[in-house]
Order: sequence, then structure tokens, then C-alpha cells
Amino acid sequence: MDKQSGYRDEKLTNIRRLIANNVYESISKMAQVTNHSSFNATALLEYRKSFKERGQGITLNDIILFAVSRTLKKHPHLNAHFLDDKIRYFEDVNLGIAVDTERGLLVPTLFEADKKSLTEISAESKRLVESARSGRIDPELLANGTFTLTNLGKYGVESFSPIINPPQTAILGVCSVQVRFKEEDGKLIHYPAMGLSLTYDHRALDGATAAMFSKDLAIMLEVINSS
Repeated sequence: MDKQSGYRDEKLTNIRRLIANNVYESISKMAQVTNHSSFNATALLEYRKSFKERGQGITLNDIILFAVSRTLKKHPHLNAHFLDDKIRYFEDVNLGIAVDTERGLLVPTLFEADKKSLTEISAESKRLVESARSGRIDPELLANGTFTLTNLGKYGVESFSPIINPPQTAILGVCSVQVRFKEEDGKLIHYPAMGLSLTYDHRALDGATAAMFSKDLAIMLEVINSS
């Protein structure tokens, strides 16, 4: 005789159903590929430390948002929308910031991030995150992003495959910092490496184009305290 263990059914909330539909549509209609890379985060961590010592609330995510907004200006294929028979390239960088809330994943937009200073990006991103988690965010701030950043580093995730928010052509996943080793002057030294997982729509751009964005972003972050 078949026996079933105890279970509980829970009806999907409207926002969970919307997320499920959007994720399914993204995966089923896009040619998504993820490039995994890492960079030496020594300068980035020192830069963050310098703000903390001065009592400023600049986070690692704020600094990465700033660097992404500048790097995208040189890589228009990733700051774009794929619209079936055409690709729309945007002059401004409107960054979507993935936020985990009690109701589910929301992606508020930080408009014209490329025109904002690090301090402005930090303040505005915090307001967006707070509004999203409180449930009081303006619906207009949940649309019109041109590129999205999602950060799972604080959960210890070393690499993952973020799913693109259509019709955007790419999304960047920020991963945790891990100790790695390299040979330098005949000696084995260790350094903090931060992982980056870039998912892109292969219909809109090729692997080399995506890899060049990741490389340029890594170069900027490796010297961020002196740039």
C-alpha cells in the first residue's frame, strides 16, 4: 500500500506567479550563456575599508554598481534591449538592482547611474532597496532597466547562472570572495578573489564581446582605489 508523508500546499502569490512566468519566458526564449571569471579584490576591499574607517556607508555593492555603470559605456551591446528584429542601444545606463524581499524578487532601477557619483549611487541604491522591501516602491521604478546586477556574494555563493531580465541582453552576478593562490617571483602567494558570473543573450552578442566587458570591469575594480 502506498503511503504519503505529510505535506502542505500553498497557493502561489501573485508576485511569485509573475516571477515564475518571467523566469520561464526568459529561459525558454533566450539563448542564455554564462561566463564565470574572477579578479583580485585586494584594492576593492581596501577601498571599501577606507570608507568604513571614515564612517561612510559605502558598500562593496555600491562600488561595483559604480564600476559597472562606467564600464557599460564602453560596451553598448550589454546596455541594450533585444527586440526580436532589432537591438536597441541606450545612451544612459539604467541599472536594475535585484532585491530579495518578503514578497519575492524585485528589481528596482537606478536611472542614469553613469551620470551619478559613487556617493549618489550609494544613497539612491539604498533608498531603492528600502522602498522595494517595504512594499511602497513606485511601479515606475521597477521598469526600464538596461542592465541588471544581482549579488549573492553575502551568502557565500562562489558562482551561479543569473537569469536575464528580458528584453535586456545581459545580467551580472556578483559572487563571494575566496582565497586563491598564484605564483609570483617564484613564490606562491595568496590573494582575495571575487567571482563574477555574467549571463548574456547569445542572440544579441557573442562570447568574446561579453568576455571583454568582464575583463574591463575586472581591470577597473582591481585599481578602483586609484582610478
